[in-house]
Amino acid sequence: MKTGINLKIKNNIAFLTINRPKHRNALDLKSTDEFLETVRMIDADDKVHVVILTGSGGVFCAGADLSEMAEKGAIYRAWAGADGPLAEPCSKPVIAAVEGHAVAGGLGVALWADMRVASETAIFGVFCRRFGVPMSDGTPTRLPKVIGRSRALDMLLTGRPVRAEEALHIGLADRLAPEGQALEMATNLAKEISTFPPLAMRADRAAAWSAFDSDEATRLINEDEGALLAKKLEAAQGAKRFESGIGRGGN
Repeated sequence: MKTGINLKIKNNIAFLTINRPKHRNALDLKSTDEFLETVRMIDADDKVHVVILTGSGGVFCAGADLSEMAEKGAIYRAWAGADGPLAEPCSKPVIAAVEGHAVAGGLGVALWADMRVASETAIFGVFCRRFGVPMSDGTPTRLPKVIGRSRALDMLLTGRPVRAEEALHIGLADRLAPEGQALEMATNLAKEISTFPPLAMRADRAAAWSAFDSDEATRLINEDEGALLAKKLEAAQGAKRFESGIGRGGN
């Protein structure tokens, strides 16, 4: 399996895997572009009925690669901003199979999916809070829709970890799997969904996505614009602290 974003299609199911285990599947600029390109390929492939999104090495995704930001001064475009990889839902249902951490931008990646199957090892959280990196990945817009505003603000303001059982309780996770079995459970769910007539299912899905806000695109643009100052004044310094080891492990 090559490093970066991997795609495998089998029996009308696309397996989209983030494979940067040495970086806890954090996305650098190259893999962010690959993610967007791969989703566009899936959108255009009529043979794909359902997508499973996962990470390799027992970790889902740790967000943006802050090491790249610290070392190269990389400026990440907003993942949910114009032309970002998370700006629009995939045209096919997406199930996130979450093992380990889905934190910082990785939480935004998980929220981009329609459903989340979490293993007992799963941990969700806005871990970038302590580094001054804003969540311009759709999380501030989508998280309140999934778990409600009060619980979303709890996560956004405190940056605390939300473990699998709590995630299931508050609706952040839809299924709970034993350790190491999130992908298997997600695959079985995808097989079930893929047997249904796709047009009616996609129509109902599209209506559900737009049920709470028909102008999500504008809200995501506002989210991006609101994060610009923090990116300039806080995120770069936070990335350097992260690279030096300060704040890792919740310190």
